[in-house]
Amino acid sequence: MRTCISAFLLFSCVAQFVIGQSRAPQLPPNEASEYINTVQQQTFKYFWDFAHPVSGLAPERNATPNVVTSGGSGFGIMAIVVGSYRGWITRAQAVDRILKITRFLEKAERFHGAWSHWLDGSTGKVVPFSRYDDGGDLVETAYLINGLLVARSFFDQNTKAETELRTRINRLWETVEWDWYVHNGLLHWHWSANHGWKMNHAIGGYNECFITYILAMGSPTHPITRQVYDDTWKKKEADHFINGKDYLGYKLPLGFDWGGPLFFAHYSYLSLDPRWMEDEHTNYWTLNVNQTMINRAHCIERAPNSYGYSERNWGLTASDDHLFYGAHQPTEDNGTISPTAALSSFPYTPYYSYQAMIYFYRTQGNRLFGDLGFYDAYNAKESWYSNQYLAIDQGPIVIMIENYRSELIWKMGAKVKEMQAALLKMGIKRPDYPTGFYMYTPEVKSGMVHLMKHADEGRYIADFYVVGTEPVSLSLTHNKTNQTQMLADKKAFTTGAQQIRFSADYGDYTLVLTQGSKEIKLSVGLR
Repeated sequence: MRTCISAFLLFSCVAQFVIGQSRAPQLPPNEASEYINTVQQQTFKYFWDFAHPVSGLAPERNATPNVVTSGGSGFGIMAIVVGSYRGWITRAQAVDRILKITRFLEKAERFHGAWSHWLDGSTGKVVPFSRYDDGGDLVETAYLINGLLVARSFFDQNTKAETELRTRINRLWETVEWDWYVHNGLLHWHWSANHGWKMNHAIGGYNECFITYILAMGSPTHPITRQVYDDTWKKKEADHFINGKDYLGYKLPLGFDWGGPLFFAHYSYLSLDPRWMEDEHTNYWTLNVNQTMINRAHCIERAPNSYGYSERNWGLTASDDHLFYGAHQPTEDNGTISPTAALSSFPYTPYYSYQAMIYFYRTQGNRLFGDLGFYDAYNAKESWYSNQYLAIDQGPIVIMIENYRSELIWKMGAKVKEMQAALLKMGIKRPDYPTGFYMYTPEVKSGMVHLMKHADEGRYIADFYVVGTEPVSLSLTHNKTNQTQMLADKKAFTTGAQQIRFSADYGDYTLVLTQGSKEIKLSVGLR
């Protein structure tokens, strides 16, 4: 439960998204909201204006408009949901487009229910991704199904069109044979009618494929077992599943050394709110925030100065580069910045992501920003700027910015009962947070959490968690003047996540949360 506190003119409660609310609240604009809305809406156009005219699916990239991508189209469907919510298109237009997509997918070539990575946008026939990859791609299929299930949640009205849409989505979802892709006891990524299991790629973790297991475990018709999940995801590539090491002061529970490309923190969490996911290995919010902080800290503190990185110019993930394409990350860094890395991290690092967005937009300008949003990447050292847009990089920008703004897609994912049931089967439960500031990881260099005013609301938000009914006090003290504001004074809250909205001058402060004998302090920089 989220609670707003109101006292004098200092605090404000604004309309929050609730289940069934189909349009974003209309709030007064400000500079930050206008920049964010411009970037988000322009990027959305990749999936609306540039969609394939026959299938409605998203082209892999703007240079290949007839080669559409299954996974990127799943991201695009979620972007269309955002477009409807934001009023960039009407609800009826969104439903009509996704109906077009589902009708095409029903007739497209499938392999035991899975679609190929690439398809011909006019015919639905396979376009081979590589020599042996000319059949079903289970991971890309998972991204597509995830988008469809989000649409099923959002378009919940009992109109003829929305009822038809939900029926078609259910039929597509229920005919994916996830269990058929279990080969020799392990869940596999690919199967080809021409080459069988030649690709021989079991889906070991930890990486961007986590959502595949959630859907495979949650399938109402073809589920995999917990044993397959444990044996493949956790054990097949065990050398980069459990991590536990410290990088520049941030502990990384799972994954590759230094965290890998940042899309690991994006693709599986477009519709899953990691704040409420924890198992015996990790809290998934902490995992994603820390990977993001490691990626940023590497750019600022560790990368060569010749790359031109800074607190405003950061973000490494898989994208095009001057050599063609690379899985850019702290251990494979050639100076290429991909805007999707920082911008799709908005829920984890709002202020740092906003800094990057403003730098990309205002400093790099039209070398990096075009009609369909930010181009895929650039490398200042090599004086190279991409002229390409990629669906898999544009989609997370729209979706994760919206999760920062309203939590819309996370809330839609919470309505997908099959996914929520799968999490429990996988041993992933809601965390039992103690009273305190559960969402924040301070920047190691400054020891501080930097907060910006929420872009839409124009107020700062303090997120905290309360256990029990003992009253809570929350104070904000300026570090130089020692002037203190009481944000909550012996206020009773219900157990759960809470928010207080407040106004204050820019500067460095100390937030103090008190409950009985407990006192928790957090250094914050209000920016």
